[in-house]
Amino acid sequence: MKLLITILISGLFISAAAQDTAHFTQREIIYGRKDGMALTMMVLAPTNKANGKAIVHVVSGNWVSSYDMMERYRPGNTTYTKRGYTVFMVMHGSQPRYSIIDEVADIKRAVRFIRYNAKTYDIDTAHIGITGSSSGGNLSLLVALSGDERNTKAKDAVDRQSARVQAAAIFFPPTDLLNYGYTGANMTGARATLERFRVAGAFDFTKLSDSTFTYKAVTDSAEKMLLVKQASPIYAVSADDPPVLLVHGDADFVVPLQQTQSLLKKLDEAKVPNRFILKKGGGHGWKDMDVEQKEMADWFDKYLN
Repeated sequence: MKLLITILISGLFISAAAQDTAHFTQREIIYGRKDGMALTMMVLAPTNKANGKAIVHVVSGNWVSSYDMMERYRPGNTTYTKRGYTVFMVMHGSQPRYSIIDEVADIKRAVRFIRYNAKTYDIDTAHIGITGSSSGGNLSLLVALSGDERNTKAKDAVDRQSARVQAAAIFFPPTDLLNYGYTGANMTGARATLERFRVAGAFDFTKLSDSTFTYKAVTDSAEKMLLVKQASPIYAVSADDPPVLLVHGDADFVVPLQQTQSLLKKLDEAKVPNRFILKKGGGHGWKDMDVEQKEMADWFDKYLN
């Protein structure tokens, strides 16, 4: 269980690109509301040569999202804005208040909002990619690979939209939380470790009681296993999934390389187009990540053509 000890305790060490912000504009917008609070994203729009395509960047580390993170990772998105992409840096509800399942719902809401307002942002609804790192990669893959269930009769027109994306490019994502590092190492049996490293809230699943109108913790072990499985992208792979690029270092002691290798096998079995970039000596982030980010941009150029 040693690999569990290191689960997502570090921040996301994405190297910042050159601080060149003259070629895009930015503004923060509200894409939804939850519990009386606003869900927001930062829109980075290229000032010239816009290509009509969108990149959803899930701003997340340890399943926590914050404005400080968005400010820190914004410069790296110049790789995309320089190529004409409109980037949507999405913040989600964070653990310990919200679980992984709740956070995925936020990101799907963001994609639906972007699609509904495509004309406003001058983008094509059939050309939306998604990217993220670590927990942001986990959430991005859950959006990219999960089914497109939607309420076509929803009162809110945004919620009637599709949450599908057409391509994904991800850094070192947790993909199988039932087999984290090796077979049988599942998160439901590592409560003390998760609490120690302040990520247990991401696995605190609840359900609303109709009788008391309160949220009750899910305590049944079988039900918790199903929810952890639902939070693991590897179990959502199907033949109709979008192309996926995965980047992982072979010295990552936070998210085991096994997590990417297992997902690659599933993608191959389903015949989903994919590519893997192995960073020799790469840990949970490295200094020259802009090199791989340019290859991610190439991936989006290819599959959002």
